[in-house]
Amino acid sequence: MKIQIDKQSFFIILISGFLLWTRVESIRFDLESGHTKCIAEDIKSNSMTVGKYHIVNPNEDHPLPDSHKITVRVTSAYGNSYHYSDHVTEGHFAFQAAEAGDYMACFFASDQKPSTTITVDFDWKSGVAAKDWTNVAKKGSVEVMELELKKMFDTVQSIHDEMFYLREKEEEMQELNRSTNSKMAWFSFLSFFICLSCGWTAAMAFEVVLRKEEAHLMVF
Repeated sequence: MKIQIDKQSFFIILISGFLLWTRVESIRFDLESGHTKCIAEDIKSNSMTVGKYHIVNPNEDHPLPDSHKITVRVTSAYGNSYHYSDHVTEGHFAFQAAEAGDYMACFFASDQKPSTTITVDFDWKSGVAAKDWTNVAKKGSVEVMELELKKMFDTVQSIHDEMFYLREKEEEMQELNRSTNSKMAWFSFLSFFICLSCGWTAAMAFEVVLRKEEAHLMVF
């Protein structure tokens, strides 16, 4: 099957890919001692993901105090652990996702007296954004234009894969809706049957009571 793309659609794809490529992935957040903060990232199966983190020194003229240490754990949606570091000031992780879904990166600061606040810089990239293009350029000795084309191709491929991934998610949601609607229909029918049975039972009991009352009156 041959796919034809007009110029307008082609430029839209290129612009979308450029925006996807240049998006900022780094975040900075505060973490109080004795608390945990988790960040989720939706990652497709077989996608590469890399992350790095470090504690921001509140006083650059002095080394980090001993109280500024964190524990970091990265887990999949099914609870499988992909990274764990205890009592560290910085670290990084890189792995290929074996499962699709929301991956959680959780940061924990041990309890301190008095309470302290730690500032953490965290950079997490997945898919085409996680590729080390500097090494690609060095290893392949490619020209700048060829490198940019490789970036663009991988970005467009990532958008294509993302569209199919979202379509699969939509089909799963539709199947879940159909299953839920079917169960609700059976539940409604069962509720109606139970109500009808209770009404019939109450009517029969009321009829028995009336007959007993009539028999009692006839005796007198």
